[in-house]
Amino acid sequence: MTDDVLILGAGAAGLFCAFTAGQRGLRVRVIEHANKVGKKILMSGGGRCNFTNTGTTPANYLSANPHFCKSALARYKPADFIALVDKHGIRYHEKELGQLFCDESSKLIVRMLVDECREANVVIQTDCSITAVSHRNGRFEVATSQGVYTAASVVVATGGLSIPSMGATGFGYALAKQFGHTVLPTRAGLVPLTLSGKPLDDLADLSGVALPVEAKAGDASFRGGLLITHRGLSGPAILQISSYWQPGEPLTLNLLPDVDAADWLAAQQAERPASELRTVLSEALPKRYAQRLCERWIANKPLRQYRVAELKTIAAQLENWPVTASGTEGYRTAEVTLGGVDTDGLSSSTMMSKQQPGLYFIGEVVDVTGWLGGYNFQWAWASGHAAGLAV
Repeated sequence: MTDDVLILGAGAAGLFCAFTAGQRGLRVRVIEHANKVGKKILMSGGGRCNFTNTGTTPANYLSANPHFCKSALARYKPADFIALVDKHGIRYHEKELGQLFCDESSKLIVRMLVDECREANVVIQTDCSITAVSHRNGRFEVATSQGVYTAASVVVATGGLSIPSMGATGFGYALAKQFGHTVLPTRAGLVPLTLSGKPLDDLADLSGVALPVEAKAGDASFRGGLLITHRGLSGPAILQISSYWQPGEPLTLNLLPDVDAADWLAAQQAERPASELRTVLSEALPKRYAQRLCERWIANKPLRQYRVAELKTIAAQLENWPVTASGTEGYRTAEVTLGGVDTDGLSSSTMMSKQQPGLYFIGEVVDVTGWLGGYNFQWAWASGHAAGLAV
């Protein structure tokens, strides 16, 4: 069967690209190997879908080429997607830091994308696995479990390796290599960190305890919640820093991100010299966590018994608490995949391959990875929009 555009993958980027191209009068077919579209959209944001971030800038993305994402992001902004959400009457709210979530369900975002595709006469085929992609005589040929399709353009929107239980595969990377593209090394991003041995033994029974921290690795730092789990550490601050941290590199936490620890401890000593350190720390940190600090790492005694230098040392510890993480939980729970199709081989304005005219790569399969908080969806919309206008 002959189409103008074949889009491989019915996730956020693929569906957005599909109706953008369809609105231009093109015959568009979306091929999805899973049994339904938008599976990762459905599970995102705890089922509420953090569909964009109003503060999106290129600085919120990791890529070997930090400039690559600028063009697409400038041409399709959060306000543009919000206008689409408003058009469909979907109610939403800002949770924090520009993060927009559906009031009701992420199903509404999937329905919106599918409705836009329907209005643009896009054909969506699910349960359709691809066995081969080739290019001859100026057209692409895609062999699938439901037949062979040909088109002048193919858009690869197959996602990354994160959450294989949702059907994630490395198909897009293999296809990129087939057509001469470099694929940069991939790894799990926005993912919980694991502890092992003594570091895990020290904290495992505190699973469920949460506290605000600032996590630091290299030049990157993120403030947010930390959650102790039975495998290690999670929570927004940890997920964010996981994209920057590499095993073996230093990772530290500021356990008192809202105060100057030295000034605070000195003030506590002056105001309540008879109080024990663990009592004072229990008022600034979760009680069980504060007590563990004083059981394992910091000598506990009445504040009056600490010399000024000792309190300064403790303050420095609290502001730069070392974490000995053994690794990450990997793709199984990662929200995104870092790395991917090298942007040097793509046009930043159209997402088209420089090696193979008519072949496009969008969304997570490309080496552009956003922070936690709606940025990856905005990249999906923006890159899908760019390709949808170009195919």
